[in-house]
This record gives sequence, structure tokens and C-alpha cells, in this order.
Amino acid sequence: MRVLVCDGPDEVAVTAAGIVSAAAPAVLGVATGSTTEALHGELVECRGVGGSTVLVLLDEYLDLPVGHPQRYRAVVERQLVRPLGLRTDRLIGPDVDAPDPHRAAVSYEAELVRRGGVDLQVLGIGRNGHIGFNEPGTPFTSRTRVAMLSATTRSDNARFFAAGDTVPERVITQGIATLLEARSLLLLATGPAKAPALAAMLDGGRTVEVPASALCAHPDLTVVADRAAMAAVQSRTLMEMT
Repeated sequence: MRVLVCDGPDEVAVTAAGIVSAAAPAVLGVATGSTTEALHGELVECRGVGGSTVLVLLDEYLDLPVGHPQRYRAVVERQLVRPLGLRTDRLIGPDVDAPDPHRAAVSYEAELVRRGGVDLQVLGIGRNGHIGFNEPGTPFTSRTRVAMLSATTRSDNARFFAAGDTVPERVITQGIATLLEARSLLLLATGPAKAPALAAMLDGGRTVEVPASALCAHPDLTVVADRAAMAAVQSRTLMEMT
């Protein structure tokens, strides 16, 4: 594991875009959220994703209507696929409109295997330490599945929805064991709100109460965070200043 400490969110996005571009992954795991949106903007600016790259969704909401702008497929299409001129069939995600979402989750896991696995998975970290939509208490052995969102996560995500819209309670998410099979992991964190979760991940040992702590056992994990997000971290080993 290496931890890169940046001066602010803009530098986190630039640094992360450089890592993604240098890796030139054939299969890139994409995430959504404020931090990754800035990364996507940098990748568009530097043309850091090739036209042959397959993008795979980390997770996706259930129970949103077709065409809803906050479906993660729609978000990634807006932020990456269309600006980069990628074919829409290069974006892969679970079939959340299938009659049986549990079977759709299993099928999505099988599709990731069929694609040869993820070369580089981009991740954020939730205020409660979740990764993907793996909430606290999720076993490290979890695979891609239907999951329920915590009240904390739904409250945090409400800012992305229009007034009057309800944040879904159910999602399909890659599991922790699924994420750990990616060849490389890139976790981004910015701002003081993420400081407690990042400290719990890096200082507190591996525990299911902090799902992101599972990543610390991965052989190729890079954390890119700004100083505000790093403010509560006590351990200073393996850290670099960008």
C-alpha cells in the first residue's frame, strides 16, 4: 500500500488521473460521487481512457425508473462515456431492470469473470467506512449481491437527487471479496468529512465495522487523499507528499 497526500481536491483528481492513464487498464472499474466526478473530468481533459477500455460499474441503484439521471450508468455516461466518445457498449453494469435482481447480481459477477477481471478499480470511501455499497458489518467474503443502504449513506447521497426524490434503499453492489480480486485498487478521499473514516481504515486494523479496512490487505492499493481527509490519520508509514 502507498498513500499519496495532496494539497487539495484538485490535486487529488490530477494525481489519480495520472495513475489511471499510466495504468492504461483494459478493464477499468468506475465509481461515482463528488470525488470521482473530479477524476472523470481530469480523465476527459487528458484523454486518459482509451477507446478500447471497458468500464465496469462498481454498483447501481435498484428501484429507479428507466432514464432516471441518478442511475449510475447515466452518471458515468454523462461524465465519461459521451465526453470521451466511447461506445456505450463499453460500459458494463448489472441489469437492474431484470425481474430477479438477485440473479442479475450473480450474472454481473460472472460477467466480470468473463471479462478477465478488473485491472484497476477506482473507489471512494463513505463517511461510515463503506466501499461500494458494502455497509459496516458486511463480511469480507461478500460477493456481488443485492444490498440495503444504511440511513447514513442514503442521507449522504440525497444531495445528488432532486427535491422530492427518494434515495433508493436497495442496490446491486460488487462485494468486498469481488473488489479484492481487482489487480490494482485506487481509493480517493477528500475533505474533512472523510477524515474519521480514512483514519479508521488506515489506523484501526481490519474489521467488518470499517469495510474499507479490508482493502489494506490488497497487494496493490494506492490511496490518494488531500490533507483535510488525512488530518486524523496517525500512522505515517508509506506516505508520500505529491
